[in-house]
Amino acid sequence: MFLTIASFVCFTSLVAFLTWRITRNSDVESDEGYFLAGRSLTGVFIAGSLLLTNLSTEQLVGLNGDSFKDGLSVMCWEVVAGISLVILALVFLPRYLKSGIATIPQFLETRYGRSVRSVTAAIFIVAYMMILLPFVLFLGANGLNGMLGLHVKFGVSELTMIWMLLVFIATLGGAYAIFGGLKAIAVSDTFNGAGLLVGGLMITFFSLQLIAGSEGGFMGALAKIEAADPDAFQSLGTSDESTHWPTLFTGVLLLNFFYWTTNQQIIQRTFGAKNLAEGQKGVLLAAFFKILAPLILVLPGIAAAYLVITVEDTQMIESVGMTEDGAWNTSRAYGALVARVLPNWLLGFFAAVVTGSILSTFNSVLNSAATLFSLDVYKQYINPSATGSQVRRSGQICSFVVAVLAVIAAPFAFYGRDGVFSFFQGLNGVYFIPLAAVILVGMFNRWADGRSALMTLIVGLFLMILGTFFAGGDEGWMNSTFGSPFHYMGAVFVLLLTLQLVLSQLGFRRETAYEQIDVEAVDLTPWRPAPIVGAMLCLCAISIYVYFAM
Repeated sequence: MFLTIASFVCFTSLVAFLTWRITRNSDVESDEGYFLAGRSLTGVFIAGSLLLTNLSTEQLVGLNGDSFKDGLSVMCWEVVAGISLVILALVFLPRYLKSGIATIPQFLETRYGRSVRSVTAAIFIVAYMMILLPFVLFLGANGLNGMLGLHVKFGVSELTMIWMLLVFIATLGGAYAIFGGLKAIAVSDTFNGAGLLVGGLMITFFSLQLIAGSEGGFMGALAKIEAADPDAFQSLGTSDESTHWPTLFTGVLLLNFFYWTTNQQIIQRTFGAKNLAEGQKGVLLAAFFKILAPLILVLPGIAAAYLVITVEDTQMIESVGMTEDGAWNTSRAYGALVARVLPNWLLGFFAAVVTGSILSTFNSVLNSAATLFSLDVYKQYINPSATGSQVRRSGQICSFVVAVLAVIAAPFAFYGRDGVFSFFQGLNGVYFIPLAAVILVGMFNRWADGRSALMTLIVGLFLMILGTFFAGGDEGWMNSTFGSPFHYMGAVFVLLLTLQLVLSQLGFRRETAYEQIDVEAVDLTPWRPAPIVGAMLCLCAISIYVYFAM
């Protein structure tokens, strides 16, 4: 226990010290310095921050939990993300940097007007506070408790320990977001990212080593898993899985597309790029790692299922346990695997790495919420003449309030729920789909106006709330009509695109065509190899699917 605590404290303290050392002279007083790192981020820091903002416990715990149940098919959330990042680098990022924006609602104001900016900012803030942050906090606390068995060691109930960890994570993560700004977040993300890569690969290594035993090596371990479950390594999901293969072209594709190209929480670090070339390097480097991410985000879950169901490993069975309806408690699978395969002296290091990944997503979302509130609400409506320090202070207060509310909401939303990752993606669709439609039309149609965008947003939110919360369960109208919530998302998306384009033809259109203006915030010279690298990454992603589909 001492070694676990010591290694945890050492790694966490080292990251904090190095982050302070690198960012101690950074500008956190101005808007641009605090919210965009002074537009000074290079490719390595952009890639590291993109990955760690995304790779948190919703992937480590949630995605490995889904792969425990459904196998390799859930890799779609990672591999398809690589293609979406290529689109961000080649198509969207040049337009964003040309506008010199700090937030997506700012971009929408230049395209649609002030009212659309306000509505989209409010949607983002509420969604981060009620969906994303509670999910990240809960799975982080649940995962740490499972890895270290803290509720047993401290003699408290599982729920009590989760509450304690929620407060700890929120306090530590809030310190980075509230006091350090985007640059401190990006730098700490990069260090934690290196640790997560090493730690995640260690879990995969030790898991396959345990399965292989004294014979066969890693290929032998994979052969054992496939012999026990021939569908474990099928890239295309079957009809009884959450990611049945047709969903790759509907909900999965759309959710990935929005998340990586227009989601404020993710792409804010690309707005802080030193120039377009550095931004493209960082985004494409992140795409490369996302395509390989199933090695640490999917394969361990498959290994855990083999140990529980086939080998009937006693320690794993006791740690994973079952839900009230008799199903395996998949949200505990990854934590149980870590506790089973990792040597005690490495547990503290890995717990620190996981904590860093949680903090990365948590403080990045807080910073994005603060950016949205300060620049799109406070400075626009509450105090238009605010000084830089007043704007920054409003963001810090917003971060604190959002963090507190997220801590309160986390256990109520996700405790005791099975298949939380797919449930989380469904919740994301409530606001992802309407916003994606409006942003896409705004970027590639020069005539649609703000009224058409607002009507499309309202209709889209209504339809997505209806389909998410009033679908009638497994036998309800959603599944009987569309077969999957993800197919419903695809249908709604097409309907919203059509609606806004039709409205723009019926008189809800601009008097003059929209022309984007270059504000000369950064050098827009592209990275010359970017199209070739992007094409190679897309080919790699498709090849992985084809290989594992055979």
